[in-house]
Amino acid sequence: MQCRIADLRSKEIINICTGFRMGYVCDVLMDIVTGKIYALIVPGPCRFFGFLGHEDDYVIPWEVIKKIGDDIILVEIPGEYRRIRRPKRRWF
Repeated sequence: MQCRIADLRSKEIINICTGFRMGYVCDVLMDIVTGKIYALIVPGPCRFFGFLGHEDDYVIPWEVIKKIGDDIILVEIPGEYRRIRRPKRRWF
């Protein structure tokens, strides 16, 4: 199966350990020299109906991905999720 990075954005990530639906891929961390993908990034849940932004992003390491299907990505994360803080936007 071949898959483009743009195709990953339409796939939902589900943790098979807990059954938690983490969300849809919004970004990919990769090394542009070697082309190796390090992690997938999923935006955190919305705060107060999205008016106050999102919580921290989920960073899904490539090593925990078990299966990539047509519309979902199954991952196995037994513990807490590693999150990164979303950079604050400056409105000029």
